[in-house]
Amino acid sequence: MLNPLHDNLIIEAAAAEQATASGIILHNAGEEKPAQGTVIAVGPGKLLENGTRAPMTVKIGDSVVFKKYSPDEVKIGGKEFLVISEADVLAVITK
Repeated sequence: MLNPLHDNLIIEAAAAEQATASGIILHNAGEEKPAQGTVIAVGPGKLLENGTRAPMTVKIGDSVVFKKYSPDEVKIGGKEFLVISEADVLAVITK
C-alpha cells in the first residue's frame, strides 16, 4: 500500500465513459486522461512554518475532480494509482 506524505493524496482513477447518456459509443474514450477518481489514501497534511500541520479537507472515500495533467502515475503490483497534491483537487463530488 502507498502512504502519501505531506498534503498528497493517492487516487484510484475513475473509468473513462465508453458511451454517452443517449447511447453514442465513444471510440477514443480510453485515450483521455481521467480527471476524477476516488481518494484511497491521504497524507498527514502540509507542514507549516510554525511546525504544525494544516488539516486535510478531503478524506478517504471522497470522489474528487482534479486538474487533468497534475497527477503523477504510479504502478504498484500491476495496478495504477495517481498521486496528487491536495491543492490540485478542484472539487469533491457530492451525491
